[in-house]
Amino acid sequence: MTTDELFDRWQAAWSGRDVRLFESLCTPSFHYEDPLTMEPLSGLRALAEHAQRLWDAFPNVRLERSGERMASASFAAAPVRVRATHLHPLDSLPATGKELDFQLVFVCELEDGLLRRVRAFFDVYDVGVQLGVLPARGSLSAKALLALRGYGIGRSP
Repeated sequence: MTTDELFDRWQAAWSGRDVRLFESLCTPSFHYEDPLTMEPLSGLRALAEHAQRLWDAFPNVRLERSGERMASASFAAAPVRVRATHLHPLDSLPATGKELDFQLVFVCELEDGLLRRVRAFFDVYDVGVQLGVLPARGSLSAKALLALRGYGIGRSP
């Protein structure tokens, strides 16, 4: 399978909401991490649990190719556009009903043409703004949060 086919199937697995679709794409020593995982996930079972948690909160999630993919024999990267609606709680965050539309990049280590390690990178702050749980960058609310944290406040010598 080519790298493009591998990523097409990886995106289809996320969009298709079927954990079995990941099985033929990953090595037995598979690891996954993204900004929503507390630590790297080890194995397909852990990925399946994480994916199901996200699918439960965002049942209409879909991933779309958004740019050129880059690949060598052992590493690859794929830019993706994620679209979803937050319809159900995610951990302690109640459903917001807000639509998400953001860019994500999968950076992957490959082994024998399969995914050995996948790291997903995206702007968590932007996602929080889209969900309505964080203030927009540069807004008065965002500046107030920075001031409360001690940034932007002039200190007297």
